[in-house]
Amino acid sequence: MQDIFTDEWFMREALKEAEKAFEAGEVPVGAIVVCEQKIIGKGHNLTERLKDVTAHAEMQAITAAANQLGAKYLTGCTLYVTLEPCVMCAGAIYWAQFGKVVFGAKDPKRGFLQNGKSILHPKTELSTGVLAKESTELLKNFFVQLRD
Repeated sequence: MQDIFTDEWFMREALKEAEKAFEAGEVPVGAIVVCEQKIIGKGHNLTERLKDVTAHAEMQAITAAANQLGAKYLTGCTLYVTLEPCVMCAGAIYWAQFGKVVFGAKDPKRGFLQNGKSILHPKTELSTGVLAKESTELLKNFFVQLRD
């Protein structure tokens, strides 16, 4: 029997979070944290609603997961995020010591890989480009709508 819980399956769940952000007028980025094949944290951008520049999807999902586990380290967890994390979020990901990070669309302007070097914890596995097309389309549609 094939395991349905693939990186693509979980990224689709992160995309659902990004769609919530889109509907709320926020930049459509979504994130989820998975531990032992279970979603233990979800988040989407809330920077406009909360008037807080740190209220990124990743930060929301990390906080929810840490609260769910009652732990600050998320070493056995995977973070799925629709857009390459910024340097701030990558710092939080580093300190949480994620086992794996999976992102969809690249962010050449503000992404943490812009200098060509990962700043994640050395033990963190990185997977990029998962459902990148879908993630990119959602972002493009948001900015087109914003300009109209």
